[in-house]
Amino acid sequence: MKAVIQRVSEARVVVDGETVGAIGRGILVLLGVEKGDTERDAAWLAEKIAGLRIFEDEAGKMNLSVREVAGGILAVSQFTLAGNCAKGRRPSFDTAAPPDEGKRLYDCFTDFVRETGIPTATGIFQADMKVHLVNDGPVTFILESPKAIGG
Repeated sequence: MKAVIQRVSEARVVVDGETVGAIGRGILVLLGVEKGDTERDAAWLAEKIAGLRIFEDEAGKMNLSVREVAGGILAVSQFTLAGNCAKGRRPSFDTAAPPDEGKRLYDCFTDFVRETGIPTATGIFQADMKVHLVNDGPVTFILESPKAIGG
C-alpha cells in the first residue's frame, strides 16, 4: 500500500462539478492499493499518518500531528500509484489490486482513520475526480506500508 501525503491548508475533491469531499487544514492522502495488501497495511498507514508530526509548533519545527492541530484528512483513491514506469513508455499496472479489493482496502483505510477521531473526507472510488489543494509548505511525503518495504 502506497500513500502520497501532502500537508494542506485546504483541499477538496470534485466529481461531475460537485464537491464530494473537502477539508481545511490537514492532510491530503492519495492512496494506492496493490496486490497482497491487507487490512494490516491499511491500519498501519492510517495510524502512521494520524500520528506523523508534520505540522509546525510555535517554534516553527515540524513537531505536531494532524490530531494535535485539529486538522482533517481527505483520502483519495489513487490507482496510478501502483503504476510501474520502469519499462517502455506506458505504465504497467500489474501490481495494482483488482478494483473490488482496492475499494475494500481503501474503505478499510478510511474507517481506520475515522477510528482515530480525525475528521475524514473522501473522494469517490473509481470516479473521475478533480483534486484541488493548497499544499502548505510545500510539504509532501511518500509512505509505503512495511510489507511493501520489506518490514
